[in-house]
Amino acid sequence: MNTTDLRRWWGACLLLLACSVQAGRSGTDEISALLPRLQPEARAVLEARAGQWSAWSASERDGFQQRMRAWDALPRAERDAIRERYLAWQALTAEERASVVAAGARYQRLDAAERATLREAFDALDGSERRGWMLGPVLGRDYPALQPLLAQVPQEEHAALRTTLRAMTATQRRDLAVLVQRSSPQERDRLRSELATLQPAGISAWLWERLDR
Repeated sequence: MNTTDLRRWWGACLLLLACSVQAGRSGTDEISALLPRLQPEARAVLEARAGQWSAWSASERDGFQQRMRAWDALPRAERDAIRERYLAWQALTAEERASVVAAGARYQRLDAAERATLREAFDALDGSERRGWMLGPVLGRDYPALQPLLAQVPQEEHAALRTTLRAMTATQRRDLAVLVQRSSPQERDRLRSELATLQPAGISAWLWERLDR
């Protein structure tokens, strides 16, 4: 990773490492009333949180409620930004999270002037590019070239598209960027949908077929 990418990546790490917000309920009665109306996956998550709540001591519950009141007091825009970073962290692979944590540790070992320089460099980036780094160290580096493809991804395609892009080599992502740049907005929508259904073994053939059109 070159110096420019490193500065940007460390700035992104600062954002991703600040995403430990957890939502919850104030008691188990409300949870019990909700359970029958939830889908199985959501119900399992809520039941786990209810179990955690029940296992907490009175002081732990009080601390959690204080944190929730502090959360509710934040401006809506700030809560949305924190939630976005939390979801971005959850979407990273274990290897990518380890890379973020390691980069954050290296950043903290720098002197104050170096940290300030890196932070200023990251803050000076276009907002879209800063958000692109939340995709992690691999996809974040390629985000500027792939931005036209990734800017308006339907929610149901997020996970599959990330999986396909991570399965690509750096060369394949560069080829994809060329394809994206020469495609119309309508063609990009089709490209994105096709990518979301690709298996890793079919990536090379798909790229060559698309580039030869």
